[in-house]
Amino acid sequence: MNENTFFDYLNLFWFTILPYVALFTFFIATIQRYRGEAFTYSSLSSQFLENKVHFWAMVPFHYGILTVLFGHLIGFLCPAELLAWNSEPIRLYIFEVTGFIAAIFTLVGLFNIIIRRTSNARIKMVTTTADWVVIAIIVFQVITGVYTAVFHSWGSSWFASSMAPYLWSIVQFSPEIAYVTPLPIMVKLHIISAFVIVTLFPFTRLVHVLVVPNPYLWRKPQVVRWYWNRKKIRTTSFKIDRK
Repeated sequence: MNENTFFDYLNLFWFTILPYVALFTFFIATIQRYRGEAFTYSSLSSQFLENKVHFWAMVPFHYGILTVLFGHLIGFLCPAELLAWNSEPIRLYIFEVTGFIAAIFTLVGLFNIIIRRTSNARIKMVTTTADWVVIAIIVFQVITGVYTAVFHSWGSSWFASSMAPYLWSIVQFSPEIAYVTPLPIMVKLHIISAFVIVTLFPFTRLVHVLVVPNPYLWRKPQVVRWYWNRKKIRTTSFKIDRK
């Protein structure tokens, strides 16, 4: 088997077989976990154990990653419209710079997450191996994304023209890997790590994404009235009248 044939088989595995393994695992394991262990659908937040670094980790991470994912979603759902938007240089710059800043925000958040989980004894105790695996893969995913943005410019345009058709071919059960096989190695690694994240998704705390408390967006605001004296309640002599 010559070198070209070897890489052809690798491309076939990474971009034809792995996507369906990832999607199959995602849907089956996610449904099974929800039916059998619905109470585990949580981020298992450790905010009550430590909040200062938590804020500087979670806020930039979530704002950054959500912005990046939204940009990718636009490129996937509306590739033609995105290319039309990018036809004006100033709009292309706005889109690219926004995505890059969001990626940096994500990295800052991840950096603080790692610091928090390695420097705080209480947080260490609730950090699992699965948490570290997910953090490592997301760090790799973001770094390869930042590398791509820096060294392979105008990613939003070639995403719309190459990645979007490839992803749609996966959805339509007719993989067209010719769209992605010519891409640079770092871009390929970025794509592969995304499929790995999808595969691991049902087995980690990432599942909390599926149970975001959306009703909070439209329910009526709650009114909370505090009847106790806040100064007294913080003293050791405070007692609740149970009559």
